[in-house]
Amino acid sequence: MKMHRNGMDIKSSLPLSKRPRVVSISSGKGGVGKTSFTLNLGLALAQLGQRVQLLDGSLGLGNIDVDLGLTPTYSINDFFNQKKRFIEIGLEDPHGISIIPAGSGFPELTNLDVSQRISLLNEIDSIAEQFNFILIDVGPGISSNVLYFNMVAQESIIIVTPEPTSIANAIVLIKTLLTKHVKSYFMVLPNFVVNENEARELFKKLVVTIDRYLINVSIDYLGFVPFDNKLAAALKKQTPVLEAYPDSPSSKSFIEIANTLLGRPVRSKDAGLLHLFE
Repeated sequence: MKMHRNGMDIKSSLPLSKRPRVVSISSGKGGVGKTSFTLNLGLALAQLGQRVQLLDGSLGLGNIDVDLGLTPTYSINDFFNQKKRFIEIGLEDPHGISIIPAGSGFPELTNLDVSQRISLLNEIDSIAEQFNFILIDVGPGISSNVLYFNMVAQESIIIVTPEPTSIANAIVLIKTLLTKHVKSYFMVLPNFVVNENEARELFKKLVVTIDRYLINVSIDYLGFVPFDNKLAAALKKQTPVLEAYPDSPSSKSFIEIANTLLGRPVRSKDAGLLHLFE
């Protein structure tokens, strides 16, 4: 069945019981640890028995493969230009997750047109049955691609840090998705915080500001990742911290976050473009 949303005719062949949870991970600004978070959340979910696909949504400027020390033969650029299917592009990471690399150095991919968006949406749908989770590492800011991937997703996680510009830009991202695309539910994850008290205070500050200016928006606290020197050490090793230092404070947080996400029911209001079908 075809449906129409935001100018796109889309279709899905999967019954509800076989569709994965599609989760976008975004931030208002760069440098907040979003890609590292996505990688480690994916690994934590895999360790909990979930089949996980990571999609690098920083099209033309991707770096998930770099962070893992992988050298892909193909990328999403080849999907658009050489008609390669995701089954050919995907990398099977030894840590137990599958990755669709975005490729780097392709500026034409930073602003997909409508036909490209439809093609990408249908290709994601074609592999969906193989996975329990599809995690999309979205680029920072409020570009058209950022908004698109958030609308594709069933659930959206917003990464924030104690830095004032991170909070301010996260609010702009939420406001844009709410007012222009009627997306009204978000999970917030404080990153690079000292402890849970600081994480809760950061979350409270963001919620108070949003409540002052926006209506009909719901925001949940997902957990936090503490500042941890092991994260930087793992990045240098091009290995997820959960694999390199499983007993580190941040690794324990990733397992807690994955368990929280698994235990949280999926909200149907913000269904996402892959979940709009009867």
